[in-house]
Amino acid sequence: MEDIIKDLLSKDRFNIDDLVNVVIVLRSENGCPWDKVQTHKSIKKDFLEEVYEVMEAIDCESPEMMREELGDVLLQVVFHTVIEQENGNFVLEDVITELCQKLIVRHPHVFGDVNADTVDKVLTNWDAIKKETKGQETYTDTLKSVPKNFPALMRAQKLGKRAARAGIDFESADEIMNVLKGMINNNADIEDILFVCANAERHLSEDAEEQLAGACDRFVERFEEIEKSGRDLSQISAGELYRY
Repeated sequence: MEDIIKDLLSKDRFNIDDLVNVVIVLRSENGCPWDKVQTHKSIKKDFLEEVYEVMEAIDCESPEMMREELGDVLLQVVFHTVIEQENGNFVLEDVITELCQKLIVRHPHVFGDVNADTVDKVLTNWDAIKKETKGQETYTDTLKSVPKNFPALMRAQKLGKRAARAGIDFESADEIMNVLKGMINNNADIEDILFVCANAERHLSEDAEEQLAGACDRFVERFEEIEKSGRDLSQISAGELYRY
């Protein structure tokens, strides 16, 4: 371990192998008290937070911020891999090998002789290959494979999209609006209404998560506008922010 530390301290630039060694040192007997007691479950939310920070960097169009946040995501990948390396299950090279193999198999139009000269054809081939390689025999299998840990709006849209591939879908955004009106008039469960709303966004080629995030921003703006007006906030209904 001392040789690894000495080698790391002698460098000005590092590669992926160096990052693995840094994590190994942190989790070693004389390493960091915090790092060496972490498990997959204890840091899984950190992984999600780092991904969101990358998304923030992308929205800010900041290469410097993106460079830093991508590094934090990479740390999460390596950290989880080192834990499995300690358990004797796999190493980073196995992760990279499986990824490369998957990319080659799912791009037969690049690495093979399959013809796919449009985005639609590429996506159709990708879905078919993915279904075959994952052993999904039914459309229900494809729905069940959507991770339950996804944000609910994202999961709702993906479920709707995969159901559409089986032939079950709304015919248009207008039909969805009629369905929603019927659901509201018949006091349908709010969660079912939210599910349909998410797929209304899908029909409009919009991302429900991003659209709701935008609605949150607009709520804050409207709230601020009313507060700055000097009006008594306790006398204002939230519905006033949504009267068009």
